[in-house]
Amino acid sequence: MRRLLAKHGVRWLLGMLLTLVAVLQVSGDLRFDPIDRMDTFFADLRLRMAEPELDERIVIVDIDERSIAEIGHFPWNRKVVAQLVTRLASDYEVAAAGFDIVFAEADDSSGYDVLADLARKDLRDVAGFGEKVASLRDALDYDGLMARAMEGQNVVLGYTISDQRKGALPQPAFTREDLNGRVVHAVEAKGFIANLPRLQDAARGAGIFTAVPDADGILRRSPLLMKVGDGYYPALSLATVAAALDARAIAPSFDTAADELSDSERAHGGLDSLLMFTAVQRAPIRIPVGEKLMTMIEFRGTGGPSGGAFLYVSAADVLAGKVPKETLAGAIVLVGTTAPGLQDLRATPVDSQYPGVEVHANLIKSILDGDFKQRPDFADGIEVLQVALVGTVLALALAVLAPLYSMLLALAVSAGVAGFNYWAYASAGWTLSMAMPLVLAGSLFVFNLGWGYLFEFRKSRALVSRFGEYVAPELVAEMAEDPEKYSMEGESRELTVMFVDVRGFTTISEGLSPKQLREYINLYLTAMSEDIRGAWRGTLDKYIGDAVMAFWGAPVAFPDHASRGVATALLMQQSAERLNQDFLRRGWPGLKIGIGVNSGMMHVGDMGSAIRKAYTVMGDAVNLGSRLEGITKVYGVGICVGEATRAAAPEFAYRELDLVRVKGKNEPVAIYEPVGRASELAPEVVAAVDAWNAALALVRVRRWDEAQAAIGRLAAADPACGLYQLYLARIDAWRAEPPGADWDGVTNFETK
Repeated sequence: MRRLLAKHGVRWLLGMLLTLVAVLQVSGDLRFDPIDRMDTFFADLRLRMAEPELDERIVIVDIDERSIAEIGHFPWNRKVVAQLVTRLASDYEVAAAGFDIVFAEADDSSGYDVLADLARKDLRDVAGFGEKVASLRDALDYDGLMARAMEGQNVVLGYTISDQRKGALPQPAFTREDLNGRVVHAVEAKGFIANLPRLQDAARGAGIFTAVPDADGILRRSPLLMKVGDGYYPALSLATVAAALDARAIAPSFDTAADELSDSERAHGGLDSLLMFTAVQRAPIRIPVGEKLMTMIEFRGTGGPSGGAFLYVSAADVLAGKVPKETLAGAIVLVGTTAPGLQDLRATPVDSQYPGVEVHANLIKSILDGDFKQRPDFADGIEVLQVALVGTVLALALAVLAPLYSMLLALAVSAGVAGFNYWAYASAGWTLSMAMPLVLAGSLFVFNLGWGYLFEFRKSRALVSRFGEYVAPELVAEMAEDPEKYSMEGESRELTVMFVDVRGFTTISEGLSPKQLREYINLYLTAMSEDIRGAWRGTLDKYIGDAVMAFWGAPVAFPDHASRGVATALLMQQSAERLNQDFLRRGWPGLKIGIGVNSGMMHVGDMGSAIRKAYTVMGDAVNLGSRLEGITKVYGVGICVGEATRAAAPEFAYRELDLVRVKGKNEPVAIYEPVGRASELAPEVVAAVDAWNAALALVRVRRWDEAQAAIGRLAAADPACGLYQLYLARIDAWRAEPPGADWDGVTNFETK
């Protein structure tokens, strides 16, 4: 742990400082406007990604361009509106009709006032004229026609807030007196432009259709209630649903006592939701609200007749009775306009030209489905926890991971943040901020990537350039993770060394053209090098003509370096046999190799002259490994290992070859041929090895006849084995000229 702190402590500290800044941002102690704008972008993106589904419960009667062309310019006279009301309420039997229109001025388009003035003045002497005009009063009173059409019907009118006061307000949902001293903050209006009193009295209710866009001009939220004077008045969407469901009352709901309110709850008086008491449902409908009685608008579709979320029918077709009755019967209808010239288009997250009437349709759908997206009171806590978790995990992990794994982890964490926030939005209805954790994840990744490049990449690059030609790429990658552990400085270490040589290479080279010889040696050296640097991760030292030198245990230390060396030698013999078959098919000379493997203390490091150096090994154990490679030719085996290697790699089965005294060494050493992993050998191979070792023991006690018979049986079973032939010849020589009394069974080699 101390080493990790020394290496990564500064990066961890800086990463946690970035995390602290992010925590302060989401907790509200610091504000970064770009982060807030990014959160808004993600919220808008969620809406744009949603696939719309047509809701047949809500239908928009569209005063579109065709309706204006057929009926006349808008606003239409109240006689036409009265006909539209009658069609909807009586003929189509809609559940409720909400007008996204205010009727604030009296309609005198019928000309009745002109006729009445003539009857009183210029034409007062015309017989019967005054009586005729009086008889037309009801028919030409278009406001009266509309009022009579609305009487007893679920018709809701719209109105807007303003600085002036004009028209008649409906009854408020509740007043300040109903709050029993609680303070409920809402969007407040000084005045209003409402409907004519006679129209308002005839209607079932009225609702505010004023849009309240965000600071950037985009409409994302809408108040369900606004405060005018001491009263709280419903929005058009809420009023229309109330009419459709025959609501008896809309009341505030407080889940927390006044003296238990948190600071965030006190900001909107602790009003968590509205309760709508209806005649069609036993339990009241709970409608959650946020600050200032606002709610998020869940836009569905791109808006308009082609938006896919709501059915649009032309007002002209409704007036003409061309719409099938089943389309409108029992539906909640909103009457509005999509005609560009009538200026009821809003800038929204899903479209910059979104029909205002469809905003109310989305809110009605949310009320009917109980599907509201709100920021819960505990959102700050979730966001702080989310940022702290993301920051801590990445700050600690990215400092120790390689760049690829760092990128994968940063992407995985970012995907996890996005997935959690999407789940919270889609399943729980929570709108949570996710910009800060994503920015934090990106910042920590870039920071650690930059740190790694500036402070560690140069070390790693130097290490790669120095060791890349010796060891396998995966070893270089491992070394690059902690370059301080590795050095080319000389040191003594217990290692395993290997020497490989081609048998009869002079003869081979004489039988091939230069081009063929180059391909021959290249294929051979490539295969041997891949085996060395492959699964057993050896260090390729050098090529010496057709010979190869390698070792295990440096620069990366392997406790099982001897086992790796023996396993590689067995693998290389298999590769050599495979190459041999290929070469014979080509008509080239066959390939046979001898391999010597030895373990022991060696000097390893960057050695050489001032002109050229190489990372290599030296020492008596290295020299013995070279002698063992040459000895393979004498004993007719492919691999020869020393006693130290056999003892350090006991998982392999060995056939003892001899006790030898090599040139330059006084002490004899036992040499062995590994025949494979003991656990993988066939029973007949194990039996042959045991029989050989028993025969060799007979040789050493000079029981020539028994030894000759035992080896003869082995040679009969495997006549190609040069080892058996060698010892049969030796027994004949010893029998002809017996060794002296001081014979110790050691074979001396006077040449290298």
